[in-house]
Amino acid sequence: MTSDRFYFRQLLSGRDFATEDSMAAQMANFVYLIGDRNTRDAVVVDPAYGVADILDILDRDDMNLSGVLASHYHSDHVGGSMMGHTIEGVRELLELRGTKIHVQAEEAEMVKKVTEVSDGDLQVHSPGDQILVGDIAIDLLHTPGHTPGSQCFLVEGTLVAGDTLFLEGCGRTDLPGSDPAAMYHSLHHTLANIPDDTVLFPGHRYSFHQTGLRRTMDDDVRPMSELLSPIVAVDDVAQRDDIIFCDVRWYLDRTPGRRKFHEGHIPGAIFVDLDEHLATLPQKTRGRHPMPA
Repeated sequence: MTSDRFYFRQLLSGRDFATEDSMAAQMANFVYLIGDRNTRDAVVVDPAYGVADILDILDRDDMNLSGVLASHYHSDHVGGSMMGHTIEGVRELLELRGTKIHVQAEEAEMVKKVTEVSDGDLQVHSPGDQILVGDIAIDLLHTPGHTPGSQCFLVEGTLVAGDTLFLEGCGRTDLPGSDPAAMYHSLHHTLANIPDDTVLFPGHRYSFHQTGLRRTMDDDVRPMSELLSPIVAVDDVAQRDDIIFCDVRWYLDRTPGRRKFHEGHIPGAIFVDLDEHLATLPQKTRGRHPMPA
């Protein structure tokens, strides 16, 4: 049951803000505003793209910005460069409203690198820390996997999950700094311990449920355990005869002109080359696959 003073808004990039930005619309990021209606204090979660638009929404709601919560360092959540595009984010927001960016310690260096903010702009946290926005408590849950310092925010029966958990799955673990084992632990240990009636609010609109945009307090909300249960450890199913794993990633070895199928990939996976040998038939591998001649 949420408090009457709990202020919460979900904003969709390209629709609710940054409406002229085609990349914002394509990426379908959610930004969240969380605060205390009595004290008028509020924080913004993952401000990227049209940061002035986000601040305008806060102003229209008569709320005062008191901080930024960063779920992780990727530029579609905090700004910076991505795929040749420069995205507005926390650096531009701090130029308009001076405040602190709350990050997990493991994420601090990458947030600084990607956004070019300074140490003085960050409030660095440890797993299990809690912050107060007015009198609204927000628990900072360290959930590594998508990135080393990914975090989710548990507040008033809602979980703002960044790119850790979506309505139909979890965040990617094939990116630099990702860790599938850490993701599994985050999902089945850290998040499995939160109340089952917690309402999930993810970092992107990657799926549709009921209203077509999000799970709301009024939706027929699935229990948190139901969202987590389909996500299993690869080792538990990799050797089953009725499941085929396909892997597409190469890893450069030290031999000039040679590449190898990374030893860390799934044992027994079928290698599907999506590079210049796309037409090559998949071949079974047990850890190594020489580059075709």
